Amino acid sequence: MILTDYDRKRYHRQILIRGFGETGQQKLKNSTVFIAGAGGLGSPIATYLAVAGVGHLIIADMDVDDLSNLNRQILHWDKDVERYKVESAKGKLSAMNPTI
Repeated sequence: MILTDYDRKRYHRQILIRGFGETGQQKLKNSTVFIAGAGGLGSPIATYLAVAGVGHLIIADMDVDDLSNLNRQILHWDKDVERYKVESAKGKLSAMNPTI
C-alpha cells in the first residue's frame, strides 16, 4: 500500500525524522505485528504501534476484561468489564487510527 495524503499529514512529524522519511512510514504501513496478550504490556504496545501507523495488528488474548485489570490495562475501561479483551482493544485502536 502506498501513502495517502491523509497518511502524509497524520505522520508528518515522524516522516521528517532523518533516515526515516516516507520510505520508513510506508514500511510501517505495510507491516504486520502479532501481539500476544491485550493486558498490561499488550495494551500500551498495541496503542503505540497503532498511532505510529503500523498497518496490521494481530492481537491474541482469550481473556475477558475484569475490574481488577483496569488500573494497568489502558485499552480497557469500566464499560468493557466481562467483554473479550480483543474486542475491547479493537474498538479503541480503530478509534485511535481508523486506517489500521
